[in-house]
Amino acid sequence: MALPELEHREWRSKANQRYGTAITEGLLMASRDGVTFKRWNEAFLPPGIEREGTWNYGQQYIAWHVVETKSALAGAPNELSLYAGENYWTGTSSALRRYTLRLDGFVSIHAPMKGGELITKPITFTGKALTMNFASSAAGGIRIEIQGADGKALPGFTLADAEPQFGDTIERTMTWKNGSDVSSLAGKPVRLRFVLNDADLYSFQVQ
Repeated sequence: MALPELEHREWRSKANQRYGTAITEGLLMASRDGVTFKRWNEAFLPPGIEREGTWNYGQQYIAWHVVETKSALAGAPNELSLYAGENYWTGTSSALRRYTLRLDGFVSIHAPMKGGELITKPITFTGKALTMNFASSAAGGIRIEIQGADGKALPGFTLADAEPQFGDTIERTMTWKNGSDVSSLAGKPVRLRFVLNDADLYSFQVQ
């Protein structure tokens, strides 16, 4: 076996084959009602680079609950912390490692520099400012067009009117040439057209 610590794996297998051959990693599950869940089988928290105490049964076993914590970076917003076990059954003790995500940072819509688009289903909202949680490269960015339910761009909110947004922030207000106020569209069914270049869109909301 090419993975680290073969001797430990063979020793654990004497008690139960699973202890020596199974490998743990974290997956992502989500639910809108707390009853029906969707599970993605791609690793959300994989075992990481091979080293002592890794790639074994119990490593990357995630502790209950995601915790909102302050960032270690001065001036940065709060982040989400995940805690996972490491060095399980090897060495002299187990370790607990902290992993971090941006707020609402579990999944994103990504587009390369050549570009990509996302158009929502018709939605209604209340509020007056459309905000985004997003990240882009210095040369990339996001623009947003607001369309009617029929897919036609609304005057003042066309792609040509949209001010390009670039950076890395959990809350940026979208602006067009006439400003940021979208309250005139509140309660009406609209579609949002996101045009991305080398960017990730994590979430959006109207406040």
